[in-house]
Amino acid sequence: MDAQLIAFIGVAAGMVALPGADFTVVARNALASRAAGVATALGVAGGLLVHTALAVAGLAAVLVTVPALFRTVQILGGAYVLYLGISALHAARRRTTDGGPDAGRAGRPSVTGPRRALRQGFLTNALNPKAPVLFLSLLPQFVPDGQPPVPRTLLLATVVVLLALIWFPAVALLVDRLGRWLRRPRAARAIEGGSGAALTALGLVLVTGPLLH
Repeated sequence: MDAQLIAFIGVAAGMVALPGADFTVVARNALASRAAGVATALGVAGGLLVHTALAVAGLAAVLVTVPALFRTVQILGGAYVLYLGISALHAARRRTTDGGPDAGRAGRPSVTGPRRALRQGFLTNALNPKAPVLFLSLLPQFVPDGQPPVPRTLLLATVVVLLALIWFPAVALLVDRLGRWLRRPRAARAIEGGSGAALTALGLVLVTGPLLH
């Protein structure tokens, strides 16, 4: 029994389930449709695959140790999250003032096609500058002494991706299942406005804040 691996699964599960930009984008798109929510969830997992490859290849270490490169990724990621937040706030405002373009669709947010949703999920995660820091700070702690680091790191990173493939589609399906209540006009406005505010705040922190490491 690999006690360290079991401990890592528990820590990684908490890390993946922690609400953030990924969770917000998945939940918001799941309100538009089940397909959009699941596609967004798969996009998030795809973004984690990028961070997995970087961690295993050691490139994440370069990203974290070169301030200019890290800051560039931080600004790009923050700008994209900020764009998503402002878009959601604009949609919520339109819904409040004139019913929005989808007023007749039981309070659903603007339609997001699966391909666009997949791209949103992928970019939201792939451009998250905190991910390399988390991978570099967390994974080495669960590599036993004497074991080759690359296979073990690959295993641990794969665990994170698998947990994401379980958690985020589950969130999308749950939101879709509760959609009968969540898509009511008042609830939809609150969710879209709240998600927009959360994403905007996260984006501003990333764009204007100091280096995260």
